[in-house]
Amino acid sequence: MRIGVPTEIKSGERRVGLTPESAAELVAHGHEVLIQSGAGDGIGAADDDYVEGGATIAPDAKTVFGESTMIIKVKEPQAEERAMLTADHVLFTYLHLAPDPDQTADLVASGATCIAYETIVDRDGRLPLLAPMSQVAGRLSVQAGAHALEVSQGGAGVLLGGVPGVAPARTVVIGGGVVGVNAIEMANGLGSEVTVLDRDLGVLERLARRFGPSLRTVYSTGASLQAEVLSADLVIGAVLVTGARAPKLVTAELVSQMRPGSVLVDVAIDQGGCFETSRATTHAEPTYLVDGVVHYCVANMPGAVPRTSSFALNNATLPYAIRLADHGFREVLTKDPLIAHGLNVHRGMVTEPSVARDLGYDYVDPMTAITRA
Repeated sequence: MRIGVPTEIKSGERRVGLTPESAAELVAHGHEVLIQSGAGDGIGAADDDYVEGGATIAPDAKTVFGESTMIIKVKEPQAEERAMLTADHVLFTYLHLAPDPDQTADLVASGATCIAYETIVDRDGRLPLLAPMSQVAGRLSVQAGAHALEVSQGGAGVLLGGVPGVAPARTVVIGGGVVGVNAIEMANGLGSEVTVLDRDLGVLERLARRFGPSLRTVYSTGASLQAEVLSADLVIGAVLVTGARAPKLVTAELVSQMRPGSVLVDVAIDQGGCFETSRATTHAEPTYLVDGVVHYCVANMPGAVPRTSSFALNNATLPYAIRLADHGFREVLTKDPLIAHGLNVHRGMVTEPSVARDLGYDYVDPMTAITRA
């Protein structure tokens, strides 16, 4: 199979779909790998590093798309990339379609087979290809929030961990999944007073055992959420509903009641955001103010640390990419229903139930779609 890796063009995105080491692994399996010139620059990987592993360098994205069967990316294809997709392509990347009707419509129209990292599951029901970027985003959320609390960024001028004789800032994490765990770990490490809210008692019990008395665990209700948000200096939205839009847990009215200079970091922004006042921002302009509250809503947070993120992502995605290349998507998806969960669009059919529901498409079961087309 010929596998193409274009340079990422989303604003502020410097990750790459395949590292030189991953490209070399695919070449060792007998596949051709076509890398757009400069695709690895953001992680310090030169074109020559890919060539040494057996890959071929392409001058532009048009060549990559035009000469490849499987396209491996990091972020969802932008409009000009979607225009180059055809029914002969397998696209393997993050998609986050539920809050993105334009992208969904273009992928449906293209006829391409689109497999999303974020909806592949493992035997335990976890999301193995989302986890590494959730780990990065969770850790970055605290780093970004601490910076946003500085007065020069519009924050209240509060040091997250305080100093002897001065109380630390209060951090509230909404959601105890992978993002939440990593945010808690970072905030705890910086000395913040940390509270986590979740509706799953099992999650709260596990977090209590892991972090002990340094973490307050609160069952999430409308009343408890409001009380914790209003008392917080930093609120981190770490909510995930697989494949679907994030629920709007913090209303605009609640934001208007928060202390001026407090900070909201919406890690769920890829799925539409869990704060009603959220709108996607970029690394170039990461924050904005609503009612004096700083909002950090960068839609590709791990892109801030592209080297760490790319290697972490490739560690998770490479085995799947090898299987798809070695055996073809039909055989892999037919034999492994866990990977088949990743199929979001195929030959004009929407095969992810949450995307179909949220955007008004007819849902077609992945196995039915594969055998029909």
